[in-house]
Amino acid sequence: MVIEVDFKLYLITDRRSFTDKDSFINAIEDSLKGGVKAVQLREKDLNTRELLELANKMRELTKKYHVKLFINDRVDIALSVDADGVHIGQKSIPAHAVRKIVQEKLIIGVSTHSLDEALEAERDGADFITLGPIYETISKLKYGKPIGVDTLKRVKSKLSMPVFGIGGIKLDKVREVKETGADGIALISAILASKDIRKTTEDFLRLLNQNEGQTY
Repeated sequence: MVIEVDFKLYLITDRRSFTDKDSFINAIEDSLKGGVKAVQLREKDLNTRELLELANKMRELTKKYHVKLFINDRVDIALSVDADGVHIGQKSIPAHAVRKIVQEKLIIGVSTHSLDEALEAERDGADFITLGPIYETISKLKYGKPIGVDTLKRVKSKLSMPVFGIGGIKLDKVREVKETGADGIALISAILASKDIRKTTEDFLRLLNQNEGQTY
């Protein structure tokens, strides 16, 4: 049985902004202390052995805090480390093929950048999508101009599965994103590049959970 997508803040890793592996792991742990409940390990430049080693460390850390772990693209590594899910891009093996491999063992997330891609991901059996870039951000420049909150709202209205906005979302944009009906947000630098990762994480979660009785 697929585990429910029960988080609102989805942290995506980028170790390149850290001086060494220990400082990177410590930063991730700070975010978990702040309340992050889902992390995607996305380190595409690592070879298989290096990625597997890091994935094992991340699995150990996320289990300690009862946090879901997703592995970017690598279904084999996700299964090997007993991750909770895998996250695939538009050039990856499609979601329907991943589902054949993993059956109900993994949650499947898909990166999308338009309504057509979002609809395709849902038809293919994805469990949730990220959609963006919503705002301008250096990490997403290769995906073109920001799609804006209007597109996010339209996509959410057409899909029955969870939709997470991604791309340039800062604290002052959380309310605007929430008003689209999005189920949550995915972040990289807004948390990992902050001076106080734990507090910044707490601030994002506080805004995401405003006017709601349940905290994730």
